[in-house]
Formats: sequence, C-alpha cells, structure tokens
Amino acid sequence: MNEKLKVGISIGDVNGIGLEIIIKTLADSMIYNYCTPIVYGHTKVASFYRRVTEVGELNFQVIDHPSKAQPKRANMINCWEEDVKIEPGIPNKEVGKYAFASLERATADLLSGAIDALVTAPINKDTIQSESFNFPGHTEYLQDRDGAAESLMFLVSDTLRVGVVTGHIPVNKIAQSLTTEKILAKLKLMNASLRDDFWIRKPKIAVLGLNPHASDNGLIGHEEQTTIIPAIDEARANDILAFGPYAADGFFANGTYLKFDGVLAMYHDQGLIPFKQIAFESGVNFTAGLKFVRTSPDHGTAYDIAGKNLASEISFREAIFTALHIVKHRKEGAELNENPLLFSKLSRDRD
Repeated sequence: MNEKLKVGISIGDVNGIGLEIIIKTLADSMIYNYCTPIVYGHTKVASFYRRVTEVGELNFQVIDHPSKAQPKRANMINCWEEDVKIEPGIPNKEVGKYAFASLERATADLLSGAIDALVTAPINKDTIQSESFNFPGHTEYLQDRDGAAESLMFLVSDTLRVGVVTGHIPVNKIAQSLTTEKILAKLKLMNASLRDDFWIRKPKIAVLGLNPHASDNGLIGHEEQTTIIPAIDEARANDILAFGPYAADGFFANGTYLKFDGVLAMYHDQGLIPFKQIAFESGVNFTAGLKFVRTSPDHGTAYDIAGKNLASEISFREAIFTALHIVKHRKEGAELNENPLLFSKLSRDRD
C-alpha cells in the first residue's frame, strides 16, 4: 500500500462542467498526497477550460499508458487526435463521441488493472448514444463491461446512503419492474457493500414503500404487501437487517434516515431527490456490486453554468476520496479475509 493508487478520470461531456471541476480539483496540490490522477481526454480541451477556471499553473503530463504516470503531477492520456469545437452549455451529438472515447479508454484500463479506480465526470445520456454506447447511463454501461448480473446505484455521503431498485427507466414502468427477487438482490448488494466497502459490521437498511404512505396497509396500492414486504422478510431470513417499508416523505422529513446505515428506494427520483436535497454539496454516486470501483459526483452536466467558472468541485473531489477509501477497504478486507477475528475488531472500530 506504499505506492499511491492510480485514479482514472473520464471527462464526460466537453460542453458541460466536467473538465472545469476536474481542473479545479487537480489544481489543489493536496490531492497528489493521496493518489496519482490520470485524466482521459485531450490536452487541447483541457487548456480551454484551464483558461476558464483561471487556476494558474496546472500542466498535464502527457502519457500513453497509466504505467508511465508521474506522481505529484496531473497526468493526461490523449484519447483522440482531431480538434474539438467546444461550445460550453450546448448539447451536441458531435461531442458525444469524445465523452465515449474517454470513458471507453478509461474503462479498458480499469478492467486490465492499469488503474485502481475510475471517477467519471457527467455525461449527456442523449448525446453519447451511438452504436457503441446504447445504455441509459454510466451505471448500465459499466455493469455490462463488468459482466455483472446486477449492480446498485448507491448515492453516499457522511450522513446518508441511498440505493435504488430501479434506475433509469420511465416512471410508468416502475411498478411492473419491481419483483420480490429484484428487491432482494439489491438488498444483498447493499448489505455486502456496506460491509465490504464501508466496513460497517452489521448494517441496518431501511426499505421504502412504493406507494404514498407505503400503501396504508393496502388501501393505496398493493405492491408493499405482495412484493416489498416478502423481500424484506426473505432478506431478514438471510441475516440482513432490513426494515420497512417506510413512507418516503415522512422518512426523510423527520430524520428517520439517520437511524440507518443504508436506505433502499424503489425508484430513481424517490431516492435521489431527498439525497440531493440533504447532501448535494458532498454527495457521491458509487456503483456497488462490481469487481472494480467507480464513483462520480452526484450532479449532471450543468449546462446552465458551463464555461462560466461557477461550478463547485466539492462533489467531484469527494468522489475521488470515496473511491480511494473503497479501494483500500477492499484490499485490506482481502488481506484480512483469513483472519475473521481481526476483521471483526477493525470493522467495529470503523462503525
């Protein structure tokens, strides 16, 4: 663990705030005490946003492979050769291919073990679509590249961790997509992640209902009784401390979430709206359940402020540190796997 971890960074949409928050993060020399960052993009595009951010001296060391990354430096792997027309704040199908070029190269290095973790800047889920990228978002693409049957979109902060059963699907398909088996699978992923990635020895997980007031015992819908409660019962039979279902509005409004280590929401907005309200500045999106570690800031391309030097890098910086913590926890856990008593003591210390 003496050598600093290599963190790959994909730049996302070049017309969004991705490179602005990346440059602001890497302009702080503190980051190099903890990792060696490698940005996948192009120095010409980075130079444009370096002028926008007015950070002063930040020179990228151009390399062609992570093995050549320089410690204490911001490293850059150029992923294309041609010039790119940069129009901050403008969605553009033409630049979508550069977001994918960055992501594809970084993911390849992640899968090969050349980098230790991946932090992704925001993409435009529409403009990145192509024959090569036909996914609703980062999460689904990375799950496919990992070959995993399931993954968990897991939004994490110091005070709140929220996962979702259904991700990027239309609202009118949510109810029919929910099954007891799917909810149970997500509970297992969350429980394993809380234990292995965050070192919480016996995590307590709250499960939200689908319907208003968690259906009021079946008066407003039936999914709680037929689908969600059986999943909770099955999880508890598998030694997972799952509780609920809770009505989502009161659960967040009265602070009940503070009593739990994780919260499983039934759908995207049910979990992400309260999470972003509570932890927008410091929240991180983590894809749990994969063999590798990927995090991202909990916001999008923010076209409305792109190119105006207004974007905050706090969430992106937190994404880097969260990735580092998870990688180290996994490595330490693997080393301690043959000594359960020591693992139990260390995980109690970190609860």
